[in-house]
Amino acid sequence: MALKFTKMHGIGNDYVYVDCTREELENPEEAARLVSDRHKGIGSDGLILIKSSSVADFEMAMYNADGSYGKMCGNGIRCVAKYVYDNGLTDRTEITVASGGAVKHLRLTVSEGKVTRVQVNMGEPLLKPKEIPVLGTGESLVAEPVCVEGQEYAMTCVSMGNPHAVVFLERVNDLKLEELGPKFENHERFPDRINTEFVRAIDRKNLEMRVWERGSGETMACGTGACATAVAAVLNGYADREVTVHLLGGDLDICWSETDNCVYMTGPAATVFRGEADLDELRRGL
Repeated sequence: MALKFTKMHGIGNDYVYVDCTREELENPEEAARLVSDRHKGIGSDGLILIKSSSVADFEMAMYNADGSYGKMCGNGIRCVAKYVYDNGLTDRTEITVASGGAVKHLRLTVSEGKVTRVQVNMGEPLLKPKEIPVLGTGESLVAEPVCVEGQEYAMTCVSMGNPHAVVFLERVNDLKLEELGPKFENHERFPDRINTEFVRAIDRKNLEMRVWERGSGETMACGTGACATAVAAVLNGYADREVTVHLLGGDLDICWSETDNCVYMTGPAATVFRGEADLDELRRGL
C-alpha cells in the first residue's frame, strides 16, 4: 500500500503526518511502528493522522512509535495547524482541532503565506491523582516521594490530556535517560504508564527540560510535557506563570493563565519533506 506522507517537526519532536480527510488509513497502530523505525522506516517519534471532524475544524489522531495511541501531542498539534493552512485545507488563522476527545483552540502566525508559529490553548491542567492517573491520595501530588530503582525522587504529577510526572533536579544534562526513563514509565504507580520530565529551574523565567515519553523514549521535545513542567514549577514555587522551557530541540513559551486557569503554549512548526512509502515493503523489511 502506498502511503503519501509529510514529515514535520516541532522543535525536533518529529512525526509522519498523513492527510486522512478524504480516506482512512487502515491499522494505524502497525503503520506507526513501521514508519517510525529510524533505520528501516521513515524515522519519527510516531504517526499523526489529520482527519475531518464533526466537533472541530479538524481532528488529530496521534500514535507513538510503538503503535500505542496518544490522546494529545502539543508539538504535533502545532504541526497539524501548519499542515492544514499551508496545504489549503483552511484559510483561517484561528482554528479548532479535536484530539483524544478534547477540542483545542489554536492561533496561527503566518509569514509569506506559511505558518511559522502557533499558539495553542492546551486547557486546564488536571491535578487529581485519579484524573492523571497516578496512584496516590489527596487533591494533588506535589513534590510527592517516589522510589525508583532504590532512589527517592520528588515528583509532581500533572495531566495535560496525557499523564506527566515532573522531577526537579540540580542537573539534567548528564542523566542516563535510557536507563532511568523506562523505570519511571513502567512504575507500578502509573496505571497507564507515564511521561517523565527531568527539569532544572534556571531562574523564575527559564526552565531546562529533558523528557522520556511513554512509547517513544527520549525525544527532542514534548509540548504537553513543557506545559506540565511549567505548571509543576509554579506549584513548587520555582517559577512564575510565564516561562520559557528550554528543550533539546528548541524553546517553547508557556503561560499558565490566572484568568481562566488554562495553559497556553507557543512555539514553531516546520515541514521537513514530503514523500511516499510502501507499507508492504516496510512490512517485509522488518
